[in-house]
Amino acid sequence: MKNALKLIVPCAALAFAGMAMAQQQGSGSWAPPQNVLQLSANGNVEVPQDMLSITLMARREGGDAAAVQSQLKQALDAALTEARKSAQPGQLDVRTGNFNLHPRYTRDGKTSGWEGSAELVLEGRDFARVSQVAGRLNGLNVNHISYGLSRETRAKSEAEAQMKAIEAFKQKAIELAKGFGFAGYTLREVSVNASHDGPMPRVMAMKAAPAGAASADAPVPVEPGKANVVVNVSGSVQLR
Repeated sequence: MKNALKLIVPCAALAFAGMAMAQQQGSGSWAPPQNVLQLSANGNVEVPQDMLSITLMARREGGDAAAVQSQLKQALDAALTEARKSAQPGQLDVRTGNFNLHPRYTRDGKTSGWEGSAELVLEGRDFARVSQVAGRLNGLNVNHISYGLSRETRAKSEAEAQMKAIEAFKQKAIELAKGFGFAGYTLREVSVNASHDGPMPRVMAMKAAPAGAASADAPVPVEPGKANVVVNVSGSVQLR
């Protein structure tokens, strides 16, 4: 997921000075700016992934569309009722996902039956709670597991990475200005972009255990990784 913030820093004195230098007498045209340097710098922060999302799916099939839909609804309602017992905002949030119902066709194009699926999504910061609830929802298969960052962790890590990127940008601008024989620089324009990445989401297909089986209540095994939060600062400076 990428977040982008466009920041334009006004430099009124520099702009007017540039106009005076660039304007050609009597022509009214403008020359390209002189001694302008383009550069960029990154700030990186590695943080543990603190959000877990598990998608469970019920699949049903049969010869009657209404019957298949009713079976899916019953399975989803039962799972929702059970999952809500352990729900807690931020720690375990429960929501429904996709609900699909479509016909099956024979080779000659005739309808041979109906099949459908319904999803239930468990997500939150309490990994133990999420995985335990997912393990005891009989009749649904674990279809997809993914990890991410909570809003608070993302905001904090982006702020830290942003400060690193800004300091790196400033240091690079100073070093380059001196390298080109200038005493310093003035900031003209800057763009700040943040992103984060981590291990690829894990896709799992686990068969639902029969009701009453010993393994039915076993937590779904989970193991989060780390996300790399990156903030890029790029722009231009006027060497002086």
